[in-house]
Amino acid sequence: MKSVSGRELARVVERNGWSLLRVSGSHHIYGKAGSIVRLSIPIHGSKPLKAGLLRHLMKMAGLSDADL
Repeated sequence: MKSVSGRELARVVERNGWSLLRVSGSHHIYGKAGSIVRLSIPIHGSKPLKAGLLRHLMKMAGLSDADL
């Protein structure tokens, strides 16, 4: 799995139909119409997300490695 920052992941989820609901500190909260799932993506500059968190967020968003 490639290293991705929170900002890059946010762009990917927005391209896949997710919309920004609110910002709470450095965390951007995304939602999708018709889904109860909420994604909380930490945006810390260009610092990469840790592998476990990235895998979890991608699974919740229904994304694969090819989407990155």
